[in-house]
Amino acid sequence: MSFAHYVEITQAAERGKMDAIFFQDSLAANQSSAIGRRDRKRAQYPRCVIIEPLMLLPALAMVTRNIGLIATATTTYDQPYMVARHFASIDHISGGRAGWNLVTTQNEESAGNFGLDHHVAHAERYDRAAEFYDVVVGLWTAGRGCLHSRQGEGVYYDVDKVRLLNHTGRHFKVRGPLNVARSPQGRPVIAQAGSSDVGASSPARPPRSSSPRNSRLPSRRPFATTSRRERRNTDARATT
Repeated sequence: MSFAHYVEITQAAERGKMDAIFFQDSLAANQSSAIGRRDRKRAQYPRCVIIEPLMLLPALAMVTRNIGLIATATTTYDQPYMVARHFASIDHISGGRAGWNLVTTQNEESAGNFGLDHHVAHAERYDRAAEFYDVVVGLWTAGRGCLHSRQGEGVYYDVDKVRLLNHTGRHFKVRGPLNVARSPQGRPVIAQAGSSDVGASSPARPPRSSSPRNSRLPSRRPFATTSRRERRNTDARATT
């Protein structure tokens, strides 16, 4: 759990001209139930202890210049306003290099850390994630142009341009606006590690960066083709 190690691998990735580096996260120690039973073998399970990635990205931004910085945040055990605010802030700190890896959380051990006896059911997680995505993107886009140029006079919002999100859905009720200026990218990149998450299951919400789990090239090609088509369709709808 050495920060120096994270710096070393991130700077190595940047020297290698990689577009971005991605940090996985978990909201529970893997195999924590077994560890609680004093299972010494499971206590050696990898990735039990990691630095929380939303704390890691701003620090890494200070020791890199160009590489994209992507961190995981869950839609099951977090709130969209906070995720939108965190990643917009990191985007400012990094000069437009932040990315959110959207996950619904597979680790069933997480439930016990959030007052639940059982992990949220699969269908419920995905329904919540779709709405979560819409709220986050809505908060990022609703405040475009509303920050006033007369901040030196103590005027920070152009009230004629401020648009409250006023979202009311099955899982969330969020008024807005976000109290962070529009990020350097317009909005942070949304990534997806896996081929069955919210973006892949909904053509209306394609991720901007995807990494399918299957590493065999023939299996990746159909996924890549579908993802590119969905993004082109979404971009076309956005410009009409």
